[in-house]
Amino acid sequence: MADDPSAVAPALSALDEVMRALDDHGSAVLVAPPGTGKTTELPPALAARSGRGGRALDPGTDGRIVVVVPRRMAVRAAAARMAARNREAVGQRFGYSVRHDRRAGRATVVEVVTPGLLLRRLQADPTLAGTSTVVLDEFHERSLDTDLLLALLIEVRSALRPELRVLVMSATLDAAPVAKLLGDAPVVSVESPLFPIRTLHRPGSAHDRLADRVAEVVGEALAAEHGDLLVFLPGRGEIRSTARVLAGRIGNRLEVCELHGSVPPDRVDEILSPDTTADRLRRVILATSVAETSITVPGVRVVVDSGLRRSAEVDRRTGLPGLVTRSVSIAGADQRRGRCGREGPGTCYRMWAAREEETRRPTDPPEIEVADLCSLRLSLMDWGARPDELAWLDRPPQPALERAA
Repeated sequence: MADDPSAVAPALSALDEVMRALDDHGSAVLVAPPGTGKTTELPPALAARSGRGGRALDPGTDGRIVVVVPRRMAVRAAAARMAARNREAVGQRFGYSVRHDRRAGRATVVEVVTPGLLLRRLQADPTLAGTSTVVLDEFHERSLDTDLLLALLIEVRSALRPELRVLVMSATLDAAPVAKLLGDAPVVSVESPLFPIRTLHRPGSAHDRLADRVAEVVGEALAAEHGDLLVFLPGRGEIRSTARVLAGRIGNRLEVCELHGSVPPDRVDEILSPDTTADRLRRVILATSVAETSITVPGVRVVVDSGLRRSAEVDRRTGLPGLVTRSVSIAGADQRRGRCGREGPGTCYRMWAAREEETRRPTDPPEIEVADLCSLRLSLMDWGARPDELAWLDRPPQPALERAA
């Protein structure tokens, strides 16, 4: 490791500024691009400096730092990364908690959790006893649970725990509205450390089958580039169709991996900690948007982006929820592109025409604007608050609330 830790994890260059913001204001917003170490390097550094008098954090007396990461897969990966960097087993000073799986104990100073788990914890104990700092990571994804968490944490700080610190982090977030909601919290920015990434556009015909088009671009990338490939597809059905096409074209010369929410944790660990021997097979990793943020897939030098994502939305005509496949936003595409520039120079193949980027949405809509709000309504009833009593980044739409009543 270099003598200057920030040379390895650029987010650490902002540690002093983040500490001052949290100490003076109680909250802060950190904008740092992918690969800066904001998820796995900054929380342990905060713990090392956050105890009384600047000493290392003691979870027994000071409380622990809770890092909220959007997906179970990323939660486990982040905790494993922190523990490995500090030569420890997961569950000692660095642990995680997800539904039906917890590896954290009394000595844990940094605990990584999903938004849903922290919501349940808040409902059971609104003071969050034993927690000194909550870090909301990858906040730009704007999930329903994360928006609700921010609103509840603001109320907790106002009414119950003014000393509770809140740090909001993101790579592509518009920081000003979040900072204003947090009472004009300081905004800290970190410059991008990404290696150079070449972007190539490979549009196809609308009549082509997606799996065939993806396999064609993968074949081009395999011949022209080195390193593993990370391929973004909208869902498991498209992943399995593409895997079958690739199996017929490349045989056993490569390892084709699936990476989505239904992959067993042990298999995810294998993909995120691959064999590093020189003679291992080159990998093509077919992934949904779970690989878009929070995790690093080692060895990836090429991204192939289908340009599609699938998410849950409510049909405004019927009021019924369902899965909808749409074009990925520019912010989402940039997140995907950044996956191949974390360990060295990379290449991103985008399966659409460059001119399409002039008309694509700059960001994806927050889930609170398009999702079914039944779970939100129930959570607010448990909390004992009306929607208009909380501070929202985007207020829940009244028609959706009425449908959820």
